[in-house]
Amino acid sequence: MGKLSLSCWSSFVENSKPYFAMISLQFGYAGMNIISKVSLSRGMSHYVLVVYRHAFATASIAPFAFFFERRGQPKITLKVFTQIFVLALLGPVIDQNFYYAGLKYTSPTFSCAMSNMLPAMTFMMALIFRMEKLEMKKLRCQAKFLGTLVTVVGAMLMTLYKGPLIQMAWSKHSHVSTSSNDQASANKDWFKGSIFLIIATLAWSSLFVLQNQALKTYMNHQLTLTTLVCLMGTLQAIAVTVVAEHKASVWRIGWDMNLLAAAYAGIVTSSISYYVQGLVMKKRGPVFATAFSPLMMIIVAIMGSFILSEKIYLGGIIGSILIVFGLYSVLWGKHKENLETKSAVDDDTHKLPQAIKLSSQPNNNNNLNLEPNKLLNSLIISMPDPESPIKPNQNP
Repeated sequence: MGKLSLSCWSSFVENSKPYFAMISLQFGYAGMNIISKVSLSRGMSHYVLVVYRHAFATASIAPFAFFFERRGQPKITLKVFTQIFVLALLGPVIDQNFYYAGLKYTSPTFSCAMSNMLPAMTFMMALIFRMEKLEMKKLRCQAKFLGTLVTVVGAMLMTLYKGPLIQMAWSKHSHVSTSSNDQASANKDWFKGSIFLIIATLAWSSLFVLQNQALKTYMNHQLTLTTLVCLMGTLQAIAVTVVAEHKASVWRIGWDMNLLAAAYAGIVTSSISYYVQGLVMKKRGPVFATAFSPLMMIIVAIMGSFILSEKIYLGGIIGSILIVFGLYSVLWGKHKENLETKSAVDDDTHKLPQAIKLSSQPNNNNNLNLEPNKLLNSLIISMPDPESPIKPNQNP
């Protein structure tokens, strides 16, 4: 009896690890948004924050890439260098700068809600580059299309409509009086921040689409690819900061919230999360990992209202609900697509023993006479296709 209960407990703990890991990651992401918001509100340049963040990320990932992936490194040709350059430009430079600028002008909860548009935006970019086929007769394609449409509507609603202020139970006594001029300026900044966040999401989804080509080269060296992208992004971000910020004082950083924001974002959200997410995706798949992202928005909303006295409006709540609905609709369609692909691969795999059986029979006039090339083709066709490199379910 004792052994049985111990076995059940061990099985429960083992099955619960992916859930605990993803929930912990959402708390880590939420902390990054809150700390970054505090740092930006205190006057830290988002250009400088991007530089220091990816410098910390490069320094923390590079040792692991060196020890675990130093053998069989791909050659950095002009084509590979161009891919890394563009990935760094889309991710560390464009996405992060616009995201931090949007976070500065809006709120952490709003920024997290906008980031849930990523799967829908990626689906749209994949359609544009003809990496996805839209077969409207199939239910999964209808779900992805509907989810994308609802997500866009939710984002537009959050951008153009704020609505009345929603008072939280713990923030009813915190009233801040604002003049009409201040309110008009705040609304203008809110709209500007919303546009910045949409641009950031578009850049991040473009990175996912273009990352497909780079992962074909670095399929077994993903830590190396991440290190190179972070390093290139750091150099590009330095160049952008030199052009955008003309005061040398903006580079000064001490033992304060600015250092914490850069180190936390670089080490936790760009290093530890990469490793943990890779393990979870390998065990449970990318859809499982992505499904937890709305939890971060809820955590940030609660933490933001406590720590930052963040104001939450009706338009933001309705838009967030629409975006989450669209997110899960896209993920459901993608999950069904993965199941169909896996089923097709399994069907082809089951035909492999028959091909081998045919090839092992004596070669006479009464039996099937296969030429070597045709036999090879039949075996290759029967073999399962490898996982698509765009799916980040490899073990980093």
